[in-house]
Amino acid sequence: MTDQLEETAEPSRLAAGRVLGMERRSAMDAVRMRIGMAISLGLLKPGERLPDQEDVALGLSVSPITARRALASLAEQGVVVRRRGRAGGTFVADSPPTDVLAELSASPAESQAVNRLVDRRLLFECAVTHYAAVNATPEQLDELDRLTREMAESTDWSYYHRMDEQFHQLVGTASCLDTAIEVYHETLAELYGYFIPYPIDKLHKSNHDHIALVAAMRAGNVEEAVEVSRKHVDILHRTMFMGLAQGGLPAGP
Repeated sequence: MTDQLEETAEPSRLAAGRVLGMERRSAMDAVRMRIGMAISLGLLKPGERLPDQEDVALGLSVSPITARRALASLAEQGVVVRRRGRAGGTFVADSPPTDVLAELSASPAESQAVNRLVDRRLLFECAVTHYAAVNATPEQLDELDRLTREMAESTDWSYYHRMDEQFHQLVGTASCLDTAIEVYHETLAELYGYFIPYPIDKLHKSNHDHIALVAAMRAGNVEEAVEVSRKHVDILHRTMFMGLAQGGLPAGP
């Protein structure tokens, strides 16, 4: 009963910011789908160890209970396996059932809904970046640099996603757009609710955009900063799960 109450009160961005086409999927089922699709698309390999349960929750923006229940469900269906001991943890099964993986996929309506959400973020991102390039303080630029280093040194998708989220939230704050920042942060949070795990090398490649953005902001080059952000977000149309299923190449948020 406690688990049901806590999942109903799910504090994640996924539950707080649903978009048309995805409102009927529970937080737990959404996590199952995101991990299942990452496996189907080869982003998570057979035998690969997932981060600890708490890190899975943080990386996918859900509560620990939701992550635990989702992983337990996937284990029951043979998609992942759990091993005890010092070298234990949760691992992608060597041969996940193809019928189960087929069920863990996004519908066309869900893909269209996320595409619309990407477009919404694209509009906000360009405006936010413009004003952040004008208004960011030296201290904020230093913190953005620090976050790019954290992402460059990250060894798994969970930690990378958390640093990535802090990075973009700080860009929003640096814009000094008052209440408009809240709307940007809400849109950003909604979109983060639909990311799936990516190989860390692909995420490190995506981090090059963050580094270029900070460099343009330090130089006061507003036009270049906006163009970096525009490309960084626009590529999500081809690299989130709705594009990956059609042969796109993975990249980070």
